[in-house]
Amino acid sequence: MKKFLILALCAFASLYHAEAADKKRVLVCSVTTGFRHGSIGDAEKTLTKLGADSGLYEIVDFARQPDVNVPQKPNKPNKPKDLAPDADQKAKDKYAGDLKRYEADQAKYDAEMAKWTPEKEAEMKKAQGSKDEQIKASLAKLDPKYLTEHKIDLVIFANTTGDLPLPDKEGFIKWVEDGHAFCGMHSASDTFHGFKGYINMLQGEFQTHGAQVPADLLAGDVKHPANGGIGAKWDIKVEEMYEIKSQDRDKVHVIWYLPHHPQHKDQAGYWAVSWCREVGKGRLFYTSLGHREDLWNADPAMKGRQNTVEMAQQYQAHILGGIKWALGLAEGSATPNPEVGK
Repeated sequence: MKKFLILALCAFASLYHAEAADKKRVLVCSVTTGFRHGSIGDAEKTLTKLGADSGLYEIVDFARQPDVNVPQKPNKPNKPKDLAPDADQKAKDKYAGDLKRYEADQAKYDAEMAKWTPEKEAEMKKAQGSKDEQIKASLAKLDPKYLTEHKIDLVIFANTTGDLPLPDKEGFIKWVEDGHAFCGMHSASDTFHGFKGYINMLQGEFQTHGAQVPADLLAGDVKHPANGGIGAKWDIKVEEMYEIKSQDRDKVHVIWYLPHHPQHKDQAGYWAVSWCREVGKGRLFYTSLGHREDLWNADPAMKGRQNTVEMAQQYQAHILGGIKWALGLAEGSATPNPEVGK
């Protein structure tokens, strides 16, 4: 009996290690050099949980923002433009209101600047230098050599922004092209605006956004894993919807889109939301959704929730499907479908 138990435990251990070895290895990057979303913490937790619950992948590493407090120098307010000589009363009233706000902001700015000593300036520069160095150290994990040595299958940009100081930007793109996977969430398209290699790979670049709005999305492909089993239509109560530029429709497979301008429903057309594509031997999945915490987080007890728990679960199914497809764990088309939305 004892021998049987030992053999059974050894068999279980072997099976456990085999399953662990089969899991895809994922690195999540949430570094920002521009705007930083409050949903990043929820994104990291959700991506980790989806991997653990599905058993398909594990987050083996993070490239994270350093915890460095950089004193912020006050921003000088902009004075309203002078009134035109032929301005009507409405314009004059607006100018008077704008001027009053400017004067209040200027007084506040002057008071803050009075506290901004040379020592404070030196403290800011020192802290910023330390932060920049720590960001570079964190992003060293995206060096192709590091990714290869650590057998990373997929890199996820979770709401990254700005020009990230990667050690080898072109090498990172080639790493994807050589047969690896890349997924971008929300502001991953507000990253590397000056790096054509990245924009060409992503096939989409953040242009602007308006106020958060209800999003009545249509599916470009109901069978794709990143559809999340949601169907032909997906209504989200409120989200920050991007306007995307720098996209060649002949190079992307549309998964979700808006059939009208995000802010103007009477302006019909096609506004990109989510797509996938093959990049050389690699695979890419992107979604512009993911600004709000209550899409990433499905906790019913979450305070301030506007999107329902079901909507958060749909979002999680959407990104998990995209991750599975990018990793080659689920079948789905990457054939460009420029006819969608026309």
